[in-house]
Amino acid sequence: MNECNVKILGIESSCDDTCAAVLSGNTLLSNVVAGQQVHHDYGGVVPELASRAHQQNILPVVDIAIKKAGIKKEDIDAIAITKGPGLMGSLLVGISFAKALSIGLNKPIIEVNHMQAHILSHFIKTSGEEYRPPSFPFLCLTVSGGHTQIVLVKDYFDMQILGQTLDDAAGEAFDKAAKIMSLPYPGGPLVDKYASQGNPKAFSFPTPNMPALDFSFSGLKTSFLYLVRDGKIANPNFIEENKNDLCASFQHKVVSILLDKIIKASNETGIKEIAIAGGVAANSDLRKALEQSADKYNWKVYIPKMQYCTDNAAMIAITGYYKFLRKEFANYNLVPKARLEFTR
Repeated sequence: MNECNVKILGIESSCDDTCAAVLSGNTLLSNVVAGQQVHHDYGGVVPELASRAHQQNILPVVDIAIKKAGIKKEDIDAIAITKGPGLMGSLLVGISFAKALSIGLNKPIIEVNHMQAHILSHFIKTSGEEYRPPSFPFLCLTVSGGHTQIVLVKDYFDMQILGQTLDDAAGEAFDKAAKIMSLPYPGGPLVDKYASQGNPKAFSFPTPNMPALDFSFSGLKTSFLYLVRDGKIANPNFIEENKNDLCASFQHKVVSILLDKIIKASNETGIKEIAIAGGVAANSDLRKALEQSADKYNWKVYIPKMQYCTDNAAMIAITGYYKFLRKEFANYNLVPKARLEFTR
């Protein structure tokens, strides 16, 4: 079989987005995402509601992805599915569906680590666009709502965590800061939006004293909470009058913490191929800071397209593609894992 013609269906259901994508080789044919509005009223993802929404969305999302790819379901060579990490119920919906489809089509199933997939999203090729993947080895700053990691990527599946958060993740910190200001869910993109109009030096926050390449954002979150609390005591309109500056100052501190660690990792390893991945990779300040650092530190920087930052199935499919080439197939005993990490 020609590697370029291998058709991989990727399915992602680890949290609150139901996603399906089709690749031909490493080239994207379709990428479909169905979001879940039901969580907005609760200020965060409700696991049981997420599972139910996945059950409603997964069949039409997969059907649309296959049709947009211009293929028939029988043309699929393998089905890649997220094993974890994620919400147990949401993962179970995706895995159960993938198993049934695998049996029905008599096609192999491939299990995928969601966090590895974020990193491998850099290897997705889009027709008509420049293909510029990172070269091995490279460092990847993987930042999302549930994870913050610096990963040494030696090969597609040879990855080592050099540092990670010991409490809140960067995306979680953004969402909690937004909640403290009573911004609607999801708050991270709103913090980014208001920050663009604010002064990043209006308020100061402490820098966590973390060893080596590990992170901590819980103290920063608490400092922000106390600042807003005291400000509201002195002035009931404190948040509204200072919203842009609050967002800009908080975002500036988070980005500076992330950037300091990746600079340290680059200096310690000597690696100048630097990538970012995960939902927070969509943050405008982080993207800008990485681009500015490229010239300053003689880095080659790789920033994913916006559609590959947040959860998507294209990244699951590309990981499945490279596992297909290695003939790494799962069996029907496959079960979801809410916590699934690399070997550190």
